[in-house]
Amino acid sequence: MYHNPVLLKECISGLNIIPNGNYVDVTYGGGGHSKEIIKLLDDGRLIAFDQDLDALKNTIDDERFTLVNHNFQFLKNFLRLHNASQVNGILADLGVSSHQFDIPERGFSTRFDAPLDMRMSQNAHVTAADIVNTYSEEELQRILKNYGEIKNFRWFAKAIVENRNTNTINTTNELIESTRKCYPQHKKNKLLAQLFQALRIEVNDELQTLKTMLEQARDALIPGGRLVVISYHSLEDRLVKNFIKSGNFEGIVNKDFYGNPIVDFKSITRKPLMPGEEEIVANNRARSAKLRIAEKL
Repeated sequence: MYHNPVLLKECISGLNIIPNGNYVDVTYGGGGHSKEIIKLLDDGRLIAFDQDLDALKNTIDDERFTLVNHNFQFLKNFLRLHNASQVNGILADLGVSSHQFDIPERGFSTRFDAPLDMRMSQNAHVTAADIVNTYSEEELQRILKNYGEIKNFRWFAKAIVENRNTNTINTTNELIESTRKCYPQHKKNKLLAQLFQALRIEVNDELQTLKTMLEQARDALIPGGRLVVISYHSLEDRLVKNFIKSGNFEGIVNKDFYGNPIVDFKSITRKPLMPGEEEIVANNRARSAKLRIAEKL
């Protein structure tokens, strides 16, 4: 089941849609955002991306709509292919969809005992089980520290390696059991969420893919075009925030000879927009959402 799209009204408002414009939804999922965008188009176009095969079941039957079953890191190539190199707005709702979390066999959730998969694209080759069972202890430390922001990342990596030396870790429960001594019970849910996040980011190369998409979005947007991005954890949000502020991912604003900042975007949201209590109650996934909106200069 695909839940209601997060921050829907705010996203649509942020896109500042014109009826004959070209728009892109790089994270189609259940199509919730896309269906609202297309309602506001006359002879405009909407091109959506989703690498998950499940998303194809939700396609919109409309001649103005195109669904591309590929990763959004190929944004510019496919926009060129569909004669839409320049667009008026790009929307990204990052992370894992509720649908993906709710299907046990995808292995994204700590709630189910399932294969350690975590691939957003079923055509990808590397799974979370491959990482858990083949990465060196140092490599595991790196992803747990950098992508999970786990403080005792060394304990977790050591526990995983010790356990896999006895038995291969193939399922979510086996991973949870192998790291059980690394956390007190009252911190279990938070730390397991961080562990699963770290593995998921590594499996799908999420941060590098996001960087690639943002850089391509800068080229694809026309002046005055809008970039609308929802992120769900600090690693994503920091990249988006820095990119909007400075055009790079370090957040360092370069200046011209006269000391004027060289920037590509004007931030429309001084602080990120966040969902209200009512939306969080209706859709738990929304609880950590942060929406940033920027306009191409």
